[in-house]
Amino acid sequence: MKIKRRDFFKVAALGTAAVTAGTRLGRAEAEETECEAALGVLVDTAVCIGCRKCEMTCNQTNKTSDRPREEYDDMSVYEKHRRPDHSAFTVVNRFENPDTRDKKYTMKVQCMHCVDPACVSACIVGALHKDKRGPVIYDAWKCIGCRYCMVACPFQIPAYEYDNAIDPQVKKCTFCFERTIEQGLPPACVAICPNEALTFGRRGDLIDAAYIRIKNDPDRYFKHLYGEYEIGGTSWMYLAPVDFKYTELPKLNKEPIPHTTESIQHGIFKSFVPPLALYGLLGLVMHSLNGEKEKETEEVKE
Repeated sequence: MKIKRRDFFKVAALGTAAVTAGTRLGRAEAEETECEAALGVLVDTAVCIGCRKCEMTCNQTNKTSDRPREEYDDMSVYEKHRRPDHSAFTVVNRFENPDTRDKKYTMKVQCMHCVDPACVSACIVGALHKDKRGPVIYDAWKCIGCRYCMVACPFQIPAYEYDNAIDPQVKKCTFCFERTIEQGLPPACVAICPNEALTFGRRGDLIDAAYIRIKNDPDRYFKHLYGEYEIGGTSWMYLAPVDFKYTELPKLNKEPIPHTTESIQHGIFKSFVPPLALYGLLGLVMHSLNGEKEKETEEVKE
């Protein structure tokens, strides 16, 4: 099988980076984040009405789907649990308190843009990185399709384009980077929310606002802000009217996942640097042999 010229030089560049960077390949470095000053979103599921307008505008903004507007009026989707995928960066699901079953609630889910992301730590080529202003950014050119980010994410968010045979990418919520960072606007889903269930702002301010809501209306909210401390904190944080164990958000401790895994990961990839250099050399040899074989074939034909 022939290696495309673009792919060959991409692999060669990655191999060179691995050798020259040494241990750096073992972890895609995140920019130092000023946690409280970074941007985030507060999701108040107590006031979410499940209109699915966030889904619609997300798909339109990111051009992930050409579904007609009428399709988002279909509430039968709540009969099945859904997950974000390559064609839908956010979805809304329904949940209830099984102890009472007196009321149903809805919750929007998307990439949490963790303060210390497991996906960034797992990416061995730096295709994912944490911007100090909040978003977790994906660079499709660097991605080699290993999908370690999908395995590492405790929220099961990154999605792979399995149906794209030509140029598959990992897809997830982008935090509307162009809007939030470059234009100073809220994410599209926040801007369209009719019930103000989504609040955009500085993470520290959002934490303060969340606890004010809990204090002012203790009967309405479960006394916990999800994402304030879970796995080191997340940029998207949640209030809920019931215990979070009844929602789809996983129960996680305060320790960031990379802190647990990186000592093992670093040891593995330190020892992988020489093999990577060897694989780079083998790639060059294979490329050379293919050239020789083509030359011999031409000579035989002549």
